[in-house]
Amino acid sequence: MKSDVKDIKLAKKGRLRIEWAEQNMPVLRLIKKRFEKEKPLKGVRLAACLHVTTETACLMYTLKAGGADAVLCASNPLSTQDDVASSLVKDFGIPTFAIKGEDNKTYYKHIAAALDHRPRITMDDGADLVSTLHTERTGQIKDIIGGTEETTTGVIRLRSMAEKGVLKFPVVSVNDASTKHFFDNRYGTGQSTIDGILRATNRLMAGSVFVVCGYGWCGKGVAMRAHGMGANIVIVETDPIRAIEAVMDGYRVMPIRDAASIGDMFVTVTGDINVIRKEHFPLMKDGAIICNSGHFNVEIDIDGLKKVSKKRRIIREFVEEYTLKNGKRVNLLGEGRLINLAAAEGHPSSVMDMSFANQALSAEFIVKEGSRLARKVYAVPEKIDKEIARLKLEAMGMKIDRLTKEQEKYLASWEMGT
Repeated sequence: MKSDVKDIKLAKKGRLRIEWAEQNMPVLRLIKKRFEKEKPLKGVRLAACLHVTTETACLMYTLKAGGADAVLCASNPLSTQDDVASSLVKDFGIPTFAIKGEDNKTYYKHIAAALDHRPRITMDDGADLVSTLHTERTGQIKDIIGGTEETTTGVIRLRSMAEKGVLKFPVVSVNDASTKHFFDNRYGTGQSTIDGILRATNRLMAGSVFVVCGYGWCGKGVAMRAHGMGANIVIVETDPIRAIEAVMDGYRVMPIRDAASIGDMFVTVTGDINVIRKEHFPLMKDGAIICNSGHFNVEIDIDGLKKVSKKRRIIREFVEEYTLKNGKRVNLLGEGRLINLAAAEGHPSSVMDMSFANQALSAEFIVKEGSRLARKVYAVPEKIDKEIARLKLEAMGMKIDRLTKEQEKYLASWEMGT
């Protein structure tokens, strides 16, 4: 099967970077070792629409080791690591359709190429494979056993489809696994978002007013890391429970309109549309920095920003300076796309180890149980979640305690009290 990558000559560099990532992915290595013996995915066609990074490469050849006939396309135009894409094609024989900076037309051409593989399992980061199947490729749906989804944004889309009765096959929400969102969303997004901002801007965090829009697990992680670097954190929320949690965590909470005039840096991590809007940009300080770490580039109203601006220019890589009609300058990072992947390398491999272990084992689960599942969104089975946590602890040299028989009896009893 053909591929579409930037330059196959980049494969050597990509191979070395993949090896570096794999060194810190012990859980996925253990799964790969078992998959090589058992071949639980033997002959199953699988299409993955994921961020094409070193860690994703480790997942893809784990799936191949399990017998899967897998192809990969990018889930975001700016997240592809071109050397990794080349290595996947040349060194691992995995058809890959991804070029960093590809335009919208090429992006969807690559999704179409992945679906031309006629997959039985889909693996999504944002639900673009699933949505394309339900709108443009409905004739292929009968071949699908099920899918997996790894992002909050994608799960929101899929649950909406399920609630409206239009989802045509079961999907496992990898995003909801405890070993995914507690770690990937909080520690992975937290560190990699700050990394992306610093690489793009080289600005000092300490003493700045750092506005985080959204206080889910990703927002918690970003706020935690920015606070650790000395920033003064402001949280923008619409959910009263999350808002009071942010207050209890020691942060200021206010509407975006109030935060707009005091913030130095803004990050959106909500999974929703137009969080920072046209009317907010003129209120911002001269030189304010805005970026997004949610999956799609819809959280910042970029069209609105253009309308209130009189000129714009690329002032440094991944930084576009908009001069507003009132003379102030607002700097948009990474075209409003995932800043942690647009300007940096995404989550650390040790975090993605657990997320991609969930992906691999959920694919195995779908093969075994897919025919018995209803057309809805499922959580990762608790057994899988706990096994991944156990393997990770083991790899870290950590041990946990065990319940005594007396303790087990007490927890299972209603008779025993004080």
